[in-house]
Amino acid sequence: MSLVIVGSIGLDTVETPAGKVSDILGGSASYGSIAASNFTDVRLVGVVGSDFPSEAVELFKTRGIDLQGLEVQPGKTFRWSGKYNDFNQAETLSTDLNVFADFQPKLPDNCRSCHSLFLANIHPALQLSVLAGVEHYALVACDTMNYWINLCPDLLTQVIQKVDIVFINEDEIRLYTGLDNIFEAARGILALGPKVVLIKRGEYGSIMVTKDSYFFAPAYPIYPIKDTTGAGDSFAGGFLGYLAERGDLSEENLRAAVRYGTVMAALDVSEFSVKGLIRIGRDKIDAMVQNLERWT
Repeated sequence: MSLVIVGSIGLDTVETPAGKVSDILGGSASYGSIAASNFTDVRLVGVVGSDFPSEAVELFKTRGIDLQGLEVQPGKTFRWSGKYNDFNQAETLSTDLNVFADFQPKLPDNCRSCHSLFLANIHPALQLSVLAGVEHYALVACDTMNYWINLCPDLLTQVIQKVDIVFINEDEIRLYTGLDNIFEAARGILALGPKVVLIKRGEYGSIMVTKDSYFFAPAYPIYPIKDTTGAGDSFAGGFLGYLAERGDLSEENLRAAVRYGTVMAALDVSEFSVKGLIRIGRDKIDAMVQNLERWT
């Protein structure tokens, strides 16, 4: 079954305690689609500039990612530069939206009706425009960030009311709901309509909250860590890719999906950019998930 991912595709310059790299593949849709490609067919919707490296396009293709929704516009690709003094929080040094500033997602015909849709971290108005153009999806998920919560909370609420799964971190869920208790905050989001809330907790793992259950998953122990950029997007891609492969939201599948998302996040932080997501195959990913299940 297919998973459509709509989000940012960019080139990052990142400095961490493990080193510095320039103009590497980044963006929420890049991390999410490459993580998900381990499990299901992925269709990518985004925009890049004429300077986007052909090597990155070939990487998407070698992962079997459908690029009919990838627009190439005259100009420069979205760029982000950041520095991690530790691995928990990035200091943004520069953000150049470039062609992404005028991005209006256009769903090709093969993306209007699929099994799953992931609205990665983009403006809620763009997320709503995508939702207005779809015909049928069995599962729709969204991600967000503090910037959108502060800028346009009402639009974000409209998105949340239309999706099945919400990915959000601890700080964001407190900011959005105005509640300090993350469990009460998750219940508040569920009351808006979603079936599942995934609270991302960085090095402490994640918490999945549904109407009837809580599921606590630790982070997968991996070292050394090189770059935590894209970990949340990789978690979402692994989670949704596995669910698309399985086809339904049973409690068993949801818990397994959390473990697969956890492993993809761990692989992401093991290397700069997306290198960690492509360095091992499905058999070893499955083995890591089995380890995680034994340990928890």
